[in-house]
Amino acid sequence: MTDDGLPAELRAENAIRVGQPPRTRGEATRKLLWILPWLIFLGSPVQDLTSGHHTPAATVAGWVALVSFTGAYLTVVFRNMGRPFGGRAVAGLVALLGILAVVLSLTLGSAWIGLFVYVSVTYGATLPQRVAYAAVGLNTLAMVLVGLRVGLDDWSLVLVVLLLGFAMMGVKQLVRTTIELRKARATVAQLAANEERLRLARDLHDLLGHSLSLITLKSELAGRMLPDHPEKAAQQVADIEQVSRQALVDVREAVSGYRRPRLSEELAGTQVALTAAGVTAEVPGEPDLTGVPEESESALAWALREAVTNVVRHSGATRCTVEVLHRQTLDGPVLELAVEDNGSGAPGKGPGNGLTGLTERLEKAGGTLEAGRIKHGFRLVARVPVDTPSAVVSGA
Repeated sequence: MTDDGLPAELRAENAIRVGQPPRTRGEATRKLLWILPWLIFLGSPVQDLTSGHHTPAATVAGWVALVSFTGAYLTVVFRNMGRPFGGRAVAGLVALLGILAVVLSLTLGSAWIGLFVYVSVTYGATLPQRVAYAAVGLNTLAMVLVGLRVGLDDWSLVLVVLLLGFAMMGVKQLVRTTIELRKARATVAQLAANEERLRLARDLHDLLGHSLSLITLKSELAGRMLPDHPEKAAQQVADIEQVSRQALVDVREAVSGYRRPRLSEELAGTQVALTAAGVTAEVPGEPDLTGVPEESESALAWALREAVTNVVRHSGATRCTVEVLHRQTLDGPVLELAVEDNGSGAPGKGPGNGLTGLTERLEKAGGTLEAGRIKHGFRLVARVPVDTPSAVVSGA
């Protein structure tokens, strides 16, 4: 988890911190690179001021007003993009932009009417949704009236002003939704981890509570019997040893159950591992595990882990394909996992310890393993039986 409550992978996705003020100089630079290209509509006012059509006093006043307008626009959008309406300061900047757009367009001519684009963008990005609808509409109406007054030539700009305002409202809502979803994902992950801890604590309590209580009781009995009845005390000690061994077995089974790998999790990890190793990976999404017992799923997950480990460490492959398919065989339906790469395979002759242990694990689950070199690489195929619906009903 990171300091803003998001997991590391989500924090990487949110590198530009959309909808939030920048915290570092790098984040500020990235935000500016997103905002500055939209200043293209200021080209007409700049060209108007440099053309010499105005008096020196009007030119100076125009430059001052243009700089003030641009500064106010960058400030309000840079700091409040994707946030709710932020108080009097933001309200004053928004009002200033609207007033400057009207005054400059009326006094300096139609070349300045493009300022209404920035006003519309600011309204859509900073004002609350209901207020933004009315503000964008009024800004468009004001532009039409000013255009009629100054003789606007390109009336398509009216449509640009209207659509950009509504588009920014949609972007703002999308940013908020994205941030809320990321926080929700982090919360769900945290809750799942807490629930797993609670479940482990409950199971360990249920497993060890009775055993430890019995050990304590028999220890006390052995202590009282030891001086006068050493034979009976020895029997109590033997009982303590038996209970302790059984408790140890129960704990090991519980821990192995918690550590049992899941095929969907291993597929996700496979994509990450192969990509990190520079191997082009083709990995399926969520597999269909209908009718697959947990032991069989665990065996396939171990097979996938072993195969991917061999691809990354020994094969020297550049491409790897993973398939999970349901097939019908002479022995009945099976779930098949196939891992194929274009590498040279692991060094040495015969199967290694990993494949040997994997074969034993699959056989224990009623499955089979096939592994060997092919024409252009290495292929591993693991199969486990699948319970048919009738078999499931009969078993129940």
